[in-house]
Amino acid sequence: MKQEIIIAGFGGQGVLSMGKILAYSGLMEGKEVTWMPAYGPEQRGGTANVTVIISDERISSPILSRYDTAVILNQPSLEKFESKVKPGGILIYDGYGIMNPPTRKDITVYRIDAMDEANERGLAKTFNMIILGGLLKVRPIVAIDSVIKGLHKTLPERHYDLIPENESAIRIGMDIIKKAE
Repeated sequence: MKQEIIIAGFGGQGVLSMGKILAYSGLMEGKEVTWMPAYGPEQRGGTANVTVIISDERISSPILSRYDTAVILNQPSLEKFESKVKPGGILIYDGYGIMNPPTRKDITVYRIDAMDEANERGLAKTFNMIILGGLLKVRPIVAIDSVIKGLHKTLPERHYDLIPENESAIRIGMDIIKKAE
């Protein structure tokens, strides 16, 4: 098993931390992992993306030009990365920031209305965990227990009280992701 994933959106949406949590989760399961963030100098509000590779075997390079899965959180990222999903791959997008949805027919497209759901439930800070839950529903590359361990590794200890809320957000994401029509 080898999964090559890009997560892309605006800085401040939790893109990099989502990738880091996913990477730590893979490590918790004894898998080979790379985590490579990329962001503009403005961070919050600028574009940000992270490439995560999780594999049962050694990873030869963290640099990718095509992806098995793309998680897209805004229109500029969709325009940049839709064409880079491998045929047969998966593209997941949050409906909130996308005016022109994906059009490719050779990939499977999923929509998750995570921003709307997070705002509706008063869980704005767990938006990225709702997205991560959707990803794990359609690509179960790591177990939720490993994600919880990954949260313990990435969150400062003073925020450990938020872990149950984050776990709940992951489960919400698993429930609300839908195949796009």
